[in-house]
Amino acid sequence: MVKRLLLVIAIIYTVILIVTSLIDLDGVPNLGSSFDDKIYHFLAYIALAFLWLTYFRYFGKVKPSFRVFIVVLMFAIFLELIQHQINPNRTFDMIDLLANCIGVVVGTLIAVKQSILKLK
Repeated sequence: MVKRLLLVIAIIYTVILIVTSLIDLDGVPNLGSSFDDKIYHFLAYIALAFLWLTYFRYFGKVKPSFRVFIVVLMFAIFLELIQHQINPNRTFDMIDLLANCIGVVVGTLIAVKQSILKLK
């Protein structure tokens, strides 16, 4: 039951992330920083990496971290690269790409650390 719930949450979150990456976003809350967009990218990919790693670790896979990390990282890069092709109002931004990748790294580290703590 928990495995299925984790999978559903990970899939729904991934779909929401795809949609929000490809549509025009107006009215996004202002965090009071000139880097709001980068913060959103960073947080979004922390959550994505964490959800997918948590899901695969729950299956009892000993070392899925590297493969899941690579897939999520490639997804983050791919989505940033294609967003302008899908929606001309969206643009490719190298800093957004960097925020995505750092978010994936941090989300992976959090998931791995959480898993290690759970095992002890």
